[in-house]
Amino acid sequence: MAKERASIALTESEVDALLRAARKVVLVTNGPDGVPDPLPMWFVVDEGGTVWMRTYAASQKVLNLERDPRVAALVETGDRYVELRGAQLSGTVELVDDVETICEVFAGLMVKYEGLDPEHVDSVKAAYRDRAAKQRALRLVVTKVVSWDHGKQAAVRGATE
Repeated sequence: MAKERASIALTESEVDALLRAARKVVLVTNGPDGVPDPLPMWFVVDEGGTVWMRTYAASQKVLNLERDPRVAALVETGDRYVELRGAQLSGTVELVDDVETICEVFAGLMVKYEGLDPEHVDSVKAAYRDRAAKQRALRLVVTKVVSWDHGKQAAVRGATE
């Protein structure tokens, strides 16, 4: 099984491409009762490959992360078995309260999800600055990646049949 698992794993560059193309990540924090608390999140990937999210400072996910920064994050695509691709990123989240960082993440989200023209990023960051104090940026610090591409499995089977 381990050999088969390795044969369908995504390469580091394939994981990066998957993350950059994905629209949502399911972020799983540990709830106050110890039960996993999964939530879909918008996110951006910076030039260095770091995943960033943004949320309200008073949100349950921030309370969860303040208590226990350990997380799992899931990105997946595909509707049919042979199309299934994904990555589970395990690690921790660093909560960042730096206003400039929060504004940068917010502007990146607006470009990715709302179609903001990149030429307007500076003005959006300036306009958002007053609201950023009530937000937190979430920096995903990845310590382990488990990934899969079932298309690779199908390709190997097809080549040997």
